[in-house]
Amino acid sequence: MPHGETLVERLREAGYAVAEVEAATGGVVAVAGLITLQDGTQVFAKTLRGPETDVFAVESTGLAELRDRGGATTPRVLCVSPGLLVLERMWPRRDDPDFWEQLAHMVAALHTSTVTDRFGWHRDGWLGRMRQDNTWETDGHTFFAERRILRWLPEPLVEAAFDAADRRALERLCTALPELVPPQPPCLTHGDLWRENIVATRDGAPVLVDPAVSCTWPEVDLSMLWCSPRPPAADRFFAAYRETAGLQDGWEERMPLLHLRELLSTIAHGDDDWGAVEAVRETVAPFRRSAGGGRPHAK
Repeated sequence: MPHGETLVERLREAGYAVAEVEAATGGVVAVAGLITLQDGTQVFAKTLRGPETDVFAVESTGLAELRDRGGATTPRVLCVSPGLLVLERMWPRRDDPDFWEQLAHMVAALHTSTVTDRFGWHRDGWLGRMRQDNTWETDGHTFFAERRILRWLPEPLVEAAFDAADRRALERLCTALPELVPPQPPCLTHGDLWRENIVATRDGAPVLVDPAVSCTWPEVDLSMLWCSPRPPAADRFFAAYRETAGLQDGWEERMPLLHLRELLSTIAHGDDDWGAVEAVRETVAPFRRSAGGGRPHAK
């Protein structure tokens, strides 16, 4: 049965009288669409492409955590089951400096109001189609090395993309993390904060969707926006965030390093990698040993 028909069937099984489906594009995990019901109400719904998992339960919990604990605006969850997620309707964002400044204040408030003393989350999550290991850890450098970088190296497509020298360079980078990333307390993060996961309310205010939440360094969220394609107006986000929450010196230089998790995940998923392999090699290049066996050096 085509996935679109499966979505309609699951909506009807959940008691929704479907009149029309406008398919959404771009998802790798779910088939989604804007649903118009018989009474004219519109909702956003998703069903999985593959076997049912707890992905929608995790997403629903993450949305609630961002909203209830972090004060962020997220869509209301109207229905959740292993095969169906129904959210209140949202609208496309506008890309102007005012919108991105509003988003910066929201994300800064999320980060500064949820500071905690452990890295991780109370349950594992998902990043795309793959599990996100959120096992609790008290040391941020260990957490980021083991749960966010080295975790990807055994994945078959990552193994195929990099040779032994590449992998050793990644391991040396992980060893050097305490020298590269200054101590930062963990806070609740969205975890997949790129432009496609930012939409708007009817009146144009920012809304966060599709989270991969955990408690980790706030700069991890910033790296997603900094390193992924974004409109020019998004530059206002970083200035406004810094004015509101502050940023430690050298944050721009740390963005590619913290983005390694997303690059490795992209490669592991086997989708269009947007040059991810080359970007990883460029980031780890300072951690390759010279032919004479010298120490790795920083740029």
